[in-house]
Amino acid sequence: MPSKVGPEETIVDESGCIAIPDAIRRRLGIEAGDVRRWRVDDAGTLVVDHGRYGAFGDFEPVAMGGGGTGTHDLAGHENDPADSE
Repeated sequence: MPSKVGPEETIVDESGCIAIPDAIRRRLGIEAGDVRRWRVDDAGTLVVDHGRYGAFGDFEPVAMGGGGTGTHDLAGHENDPADSE
């Protein structure tokens, strides 16, 4: 693992959003769309958990082709026999 990243500053905007510094994102492998859980422990320290969460949290992401911005739903294929019960 890379060496320890020093303190960095970010500014909280009007809607409560912050930017995670690039060096920290790289060190923790944080990518766009990742979910983080925020909590305050008993000592009053802010803790950000950076695991995978939800029903599919243990699954590895799989590229579905394209640029990553398209949807992969059934729009336009509603009558496909492969999707019938």
